[in-house]
Amino acid sequence: MNKVAWIFPGQASQYVGMASDLHSDFQQARELFKRAEEVLGFDLKEVCFNGPNQVLVQTRYTQPAIFVHSCILDSILKEKGLKKDFVAGHSLGEYSALFSSGALDFKSALEAVKYRSRFMQEACDQDKGTMAAVVGMELQEVQQVLEKVEGATSANYNSPGQVAISGEVEAVAKAGELLLAAGAKRVIPLKVGGAYHSPLMEPARGKMEKVLENLKFSHFSVPVIANVSAEAVSDGDTMRQMLSRQITSPVLWYPSLRRMVELGADTFVEVGPGKVLQGLVKRAFPPKGDKPLSAEGLRVLGVDKSEDLEALEQSLQK
Repeated sequence: MNKVAWIFPGQASQYVGMASDLHSDFQQARELFKRAEEVLGFDLKEVCFNGPNQVLVQTRYTQPAIFVHSCILDSILKEKGLKKDFVAGHSLGEYSALFSSGALDFKSALEAVKYRSRFMQEACDQDKGTMAAVVGMELQEVQQVLEKVEGATSANYNSPGQVAISGEVEAVAKAGELLLAAGAKRVIPLKVGGAYHSPLMEPARGKMEKVLENLKFSHFSVPVIANVSAEAVSDGDTMRQMLSRQITSPVLWYPSLRRMVELGADTFVEVGPGKVLQGLVKRAFPPKGDKPLSAEGLRVLGVDKSEDLEALEQSLQK
């Protein structure tokens, strides 16, 4: 045990004002925002700091915003000498994890994110789809019901009893009815722009393959736990395949967390905007009795703002 995993959030963790304090307080933030503007061709910090929200939530802005925010924090933590043993990222966050591992440099990773967000937005515009969260059923149970519904599939296995489904609007609605009848506690429609991690993203995956072919990977300083397989990856060829499959395949987040625990992780640090992943870790490994830590003795920490950095350093030194 006594190993640390850094985990990186994906889409839906953005908020207006994100990283503005980091930009004021750290040279790394100002430098990375400047480099991001050169790669993207627009002023990302303006969208991050001032929105408005209806612009920030658009995929072409959301994905680079979360990626850059996470990379800024990662750079600051590295400069402070903080170490990790594994990294993983939820969907888009996998690119942040690859930057953190040293496998991709900032420019290469952001260019890939730029194309990924563009292609996924185009796929959303081409085939309208949606997603829903299913509460109170395990992945295998959900998949058994989805076998009866054409056009809907499992998309995210986030924690025990929480699975997201994705697909055509009518198919997801029908699947929701059948899942409730089969014993799901709730089926909650998600406010998303499309059917992510479903076959409706196939046009995006096909286009992204060409981008990934030219993506040059460096040495992995730590393994990346891949969304698609929930296994540790430390080479570029395997990761290239994982990134391609990830666009249309389910994100196996809970199995990824379990895998890191099996490999000895006892501390999870969410690096990026929001606290979504911290919540998923706590749901995946809930406290036992009146103990503050989970049954596995895990610590769950996070860093989003400048003010979080000192507290994180103190926690990791204990």
